[in-house]
Amino acid sequence: MKIKQSAASVLFDTLNYAVMILLMLVMIYPLVYVFSASISDNALVSSGDVLLLPKKVTLVAYKQLAANSDLWISYWNTIRYTVVHVILTLITTAAMAYPLAKKWLPGRKLILMMAAFTLLFSGGMIPTFLVVQKLGMLNSIWAIVLPSMISTWYLFIMRTFFEALPEELEDAATIDGCSSLQVLLRVVMPLSMPVMATIGLFTAVNQWNAFFDALIYLNDRSMYPLQIMLRNILVAGTTIQGEGDMSLLQTMKYAIIMMATLPILCVYPFIQKYFVQGTMIGGIKG
Repeated sequence: MKIKQSAASVLFDTLNYAVMILLMLVMIYPLVYVFSASISDNALVSSGDVLLLPKKVTLVAYKQLAANSDLWISYWNTIRYTVVHVILTLITTAAMAYPLAKKWLPGRKLILMMAAFTLLFSGGMIPTFLVVQKLGMLNSIWAIVLPSMISTWYLFIMRTFFEALPEELEDAATIDGCSSLQVLLRVVMPLSMPVMATIGLFTAVNQWNAFFDALIYLNDRSMYPLQIMLRNILVAGTTIQGEGDMSLLQTMKYAIIMMATLPILCVYPFIQKYFVQGTMIGGIKG
């Protein structure tokens, strides 16, 4: 039986759809514009003639970027920084969050308070740089990965998820002879895909877009991530080689933005179902 809606309900739904469509257009337009500008004639892009659809379509900017070895070196650096960072973050965060979710852990409240303290205060940029320097990690992957390996916010999210898991499952595994580590690996982790996917996605996006740590800790050009190259083109106004032909500068800016953004856009659909579940974790406590 179809329920008849009131006029106020119909008006609300109409306004809601209108606002959602407007927000969708606001978010989609920059992506469409950047793509159109990347395949349009550089002179038309520079003059502001390209507003939505591409004009005088050309792939010369992509060809020039693809022919440059520095781009692929920085691409590989960004990929390996991101992959290593995500793996280490998930491992260390889970290893710390699991015992903190158990009431039997001695000093649990003190550890949680110390962890929460880091949400408000940090060591600062200069002390962190000095620590990285003294440990001999400058110009290495560890300078990018280790200082930000554990996020306190992600730690609390994962701890909340672990607390909501039924204790009967862990008790059954313990009776079967599993140690605490085996319970974590064989029972808890397989049930934690939503939170793992969510934290992994957030970590990957943050690391993929990060450039400030690389700007501080890396002096070797062969270690630069993609975002440093993107920054040099967008902010410093240089070509991908650092000097030379400036005739394709505008289209190259948009082309490299597309190349830097595309991998993250391609990954999201595959973990969307886990991401939707994971974003609701902090709101409900079992």
